Amino acid sequence: MRHIKLVLLLIIAFSLSSVQAQNLAKTATTAAQFLKIGVSPRAIGMGGAFTATSDDVSSMYWNPAGISQNNSRSAYFNHVEWFADVQLDFAGVTSHIPSLGTVGMFVTVMTMDEMLVRTIEKPEGTGEYFNAGGLTAGISFARNLTDNFSIGFNAKYVTEYIWNESASGFAIDIGTMYKIPVLNEFRLAASISNFGTKMKLEGRDIITLKQVGTETGNFINTNLEMDEYDLPLVFRVGVAADVVKFEDNIFTVAIDAVHPNDHYEYVNTGVEYTWNEMLSVRAGYKSLFEVDTQQGLTLGLGLNYRLLSTIKVQIDYAYQDFGRLTEVHYLGMGVKF
Repeated sequence: MRHIKLVLLLIIAFSLSSVQAQNLAKTATTAAQFLKIGVSPRAIGMGGAFTATSDDVSSMYWNPAGISQNNSRSAYFNHVEWFADVQLDFAGVTSHIPSLGTVGMFVTVMTMDEMLVRTIEKPEGTGEYFNAGGLTAGISFARNLTDNFSIGFNAKYVTEYIWNESASGFAIDIGTMYKIPVLNEFRLAASISNFGTKMKLEGRDIITLKQVGTETGNFINTNLEMDEYDLPLVFRVGVAADVVKFEDNIFTVAIDAVHPNDHYEYVNTGVEYTWNEMLSVRAGYKSLFEVDTQQGLTLGLGLNYRLLSTIKVQIDYAYQDFGRLTEVHYLGMGVKF
């Protein structure tokens, strides 16, 4: 009973934060926006409704409690071609330790092509180039407290940079998952991501010369005052059920309610059909009811192939429609051993 209460407390926290933020959007008020780009073609193929379905390495992003479902050693890599020549790569590994739990490590890197430095005097470029990007790296731990209840945590370092400036911070993620033996398996889960410090840009270009007094040439170095920004805190509550599970066929339905601290609430929905634990077909719809969104339909495919008796290879692909912007493609590869 206490496990159900813990999950319900997270759901109540989600609900209260939603009420407080009703009819209020705070777009562009948080740092490290790359943390909001989802990883794992499997999760994206299901419309991002993955909080209660998480059971692989990518669970460290969606719900760290999910890695407790993985009783082997696993590694996973994910690549995303985002908009405007932005690329995002995720890599993670997990290992199950009997009598202790499951531990993991992950790193996410955002990069983009170099751009010309432009000024008012030289709008066509000064001849210099600059780049921008971000990185987050962390460790995870999850444990099954009972046969039906698990909890997990991430601790991570976050940084982003542009030209000669950078900002850094630290954050934690917390997730829970509870299994109920109805409809083959019904799962209730909740997670909080990116709860941490504020971030502020610092670097040599923030230092300027300020004249002191009226005497010519009397200057001192002065730092520009930069604002601090919160990390993109995200609350997720999800339910999932294997509504069909017989012989070699599994059909899973999942729904997530999501509340970010910098925009309106929305709902993700998705389904997954798996045959013989080998071939998976996925579909979903992302950001239902979100105001001014371009996200929508998602589709995905997955293949699990056993190379040897102890080694299984996983290949996933997902397509995401972004309306008038463009489509985004996700590719992931993993191995269990």
